[in-house]
Amino acid sequence: MQTVTQILNSFKAITLDEMDAVKLMDRVDTKFAFHANDLEKVLALLKQEYAVLEINGKRISAYKSLYFDKKDFDFYNDHHNNKDHRFKVRYRNYVDSALFFLEIKEKRKGRVKKTRIPVEKIEENLSHIEKQFIEENIPDASNLEPKLWSEYQRITLVNLQRNERLTIDTQLLFQWKDEIKKYDDIVIAELKQEKIDRRSPFFTIMKEYQIRPYSISKYCIGTIELHTEKKLKYNRFKSKLLKLKKLKNDN
Repeated sequence: MQTVTQILNSFKAITLDEMDAVKLMDRVDTKFAFHANDLEKVLALLKQEYAVLEINGKRISAYKSLYFDKKDFDFYNDHHNNKDHRFKVRYRNYVDSALFFLEIKEKRKGRVKKTRIPVEKIEENLSHIEKQFIEENIPDASNLEPKLWSEYQRITLVNLQRNERLTIDTQLLFQWKDEIKKYDDIVIAELKQEKIDRRSPFFTIMKEYQIRPYSISKYCIGTIELHTEKKLKYNRFKSKLLKLKKLKNDN
């Protein structure tokens, strides 16, 4: 069987500049989770429909993020409670392109809007300018504190016919202080569209493999794993976490 790298090398390549037309900073996201053993066969079915982002000769890119939340994990709890207007705040380092941003993800009634500013590096203490940027975009967002580091490898695909992107994240790692949790065997794919369109080739493939949409954020997974001392509510996420464990045990 071909490796992931070999399959990606058969895709048409697209540059960062070319991808600007499909930024989709205001969009609808649909997530899926499946075992890493299935990634090769899924990618092989996509290569006629998508181009792959290539940066400095690489088609798999490293990402590193630091998430912020309020002292009592309000952003996490808003997600858990399915609040229809919620936020995430993070630094993100696009490692292979040496870019750093402070990003705000706002979800309102199912739509995702991303706002960001460039920064020089990731810091655990927000600067005055960064705090001002956050407070201009999020009501009552003072005194945010760092909560979680995440790292993963990302494949970014752009549909050749439709206005959609597909990100495929592997080798997930979460860290806080000295504790690390890894999800090496799990793939989290996220389809980004202007509006949900189940005619997408990726939707079709997921349906054929009986992989249903999976709605939970990486931040929430890492928070549950690494902040057990806080005894945060996670009953709404229990079935999703069990699915991840089942995926690991079934392969």
